[in-house]
Amino acid sequence: MPKSTSNIPAKPSPRPVAPAKAAARPIVSSSHLVSPRSKETSELEFGLIIAWNAFSRWAIRCMAAAGVPDLTITDVLILHHVNHRARNKKLADICFVLNYEDTHVVAYSLKKLVGAGLVRTEKMGKEVLYAPTVQGEAVIARYREVREECLIGNLGAELNDNIGAVARTLRTMSGQYDQAARAATSL
Repeated sequence: MPKSTSNIPAKPSPRPVAPAKAAARPIVSSSHLVSPRSKETSELEFGLIIAWNAFSRWAIRCMAAAGVPDLTITDVLILHHVNHRARNKKLADICFVLNYEDTHVVAYSLKKLVGAGLVRTEKMGKEVLYAPTVQGEAVIARYREVREECLIGNLGAELNDNIGAVARTLRTMSGQYDQAARAATSL
């Protein structure tokens, strides 16, 4: 009769030996653009694409929750900038600060915002200046409330610590992309 082995603990099976760690594959949208000199740039570009689309969706929906559902991301950004620091803005200044090359896109958006009663115009000589209306300021105040409740309220302190560094990196990279765009134009 064979001996019972129920009281003997089972011998653990040996762990499989992991293969040597391969270099982590970058998460990118266009593998054909990954450069051996900077795979990180391709990773950043993919991050920019998905972050821009998420941010655009958020800003449009936040504005809708603030009471103005029919604005594009360009309209939302321009409305916020027109309100920025309570100073009247010229078309060229809005384009410069928001880094829009096509002034007609911004002009169309301003016309739309004026028609919606959110922005007003003031003529000074040949210049047209833009400022928010009382209704525009109220919408922006409501947007801020929704933003505080839905976005800012969900950010932890540990994430806040990194946001400033990310913002500085993005501003630095925007300068790199602008310089590269100028270089590409001359090729």
